[in-house]
Amino acid sequence: MTHAIATPPIPSLAITGSAQRFPVHRIYCVGRNYAEHAKEMGAAVERGTPMFFMKPADAIVADEGSGVIVPYPSATQELHHEVEMMVALGRGGHDIAPGDALDCVFGYGVGLDLTRRDLQAAAKAKGHPWDAAKGFDASAPASVLVPVARCGHPRRGALTLQVNGEPRQHGDIGDMIFDVASIIHELSKLWTLAPGDLVFTGTPAGVAALARGDRFRAELEGIVALDGVIA
Repeated sequence: MTHAIATPPIPSLAITGSAQRFPVHRIYCVGRNYAEHAKEMGAAVERGTPMFFMKPADAIVADEGSGVIVPYPSATQELHHEVEMMVALGRGGHDIAPGDALDCVFGYGVGLDLTRRDLQAAAKAKGHPWDAAKGFDASAPASVLVPVARCGHPRRGALTLQVNGEPRQHGDIGDMIFDVASIIHELSKLWTLAPGDLVFTGTPAGVAALARGDRFRAELEGIVALDGVIA
């Protein structure tokens, strides 16, 4: 098959211990998955059904082993960090049973759901969607992926972010309102999941602003870390 224009490159992530790469199909994100973060955003803690939104796959800023450089986005004066555990899917499907969900996981990582908070607040006030606040270019800095064969399925562990050496966010993935199996199950009711899908699973409390020149370190305890700078 020939195309009318040049085929864009496929976004991908490095894999620990492998020369192969993980091609990113879609990026799904879970909102308000930690109670304390929901409270700090002035939102009710809801335990019925997860709230989902999406980022384009090419929002990824991939760590190649030496950290990432993230450009400060346009149209905002309030860029916020949200550290999150990432789940990479090696299998997909529709209406996946909770008991089968973890079999779909290829590996885990850590990333930032960067947010233009001022645009998000304006959208919320008008009842508008959040796309411009969440799905902008370079809004998803992401670590290398660690395969399940190396790390298993973490159920507890610190999820942290430091900025310029100072603690900003600290939570435990065991405190997620919806765990990984539940997230995959609920996502698969709404979309047919596919190999290459990446899920950002929500952020703990402590979100705050980033400025040009800030250096950050995101870490999923005992598994993987991501270093970067805002340029």
